Amino acid sequence: MDRAGDQTADKTRDAAGKTRIAASDTAITTKVKAGLVKEPNLDSLGIHVETEKGVVMLSGFVNSKEEADKAVKVAKGVEGVSSVKSAIKVK
Repeated sequence: MDRAGDQTADKTRDAAGKTRIAASDTAITTKVKAGLVKEPNLDSLGIHVETEKGVVMLSGFVNSKEEADKAVKVAKGVEGVSSVKSAIKVK
């Protein structure tokens, strides 16, 4: 393969890898949101979830510190999550 062909192959592999990461992040976000909705005594509608490279970022507002802690615990329990960052505020 010539140099141009090598560069094209590298770019294709990089794009495929980024697509897999994005798909994985989307799946993690979906699983975290589903877990939050299932959790009793947690106002999940006030919590925003984003995932980037396996790192889950939680933000929004809840009614108590216990709810904020519960949201972090749920997120940490999802397969594929490498860490959780919380910016959840108590109303």
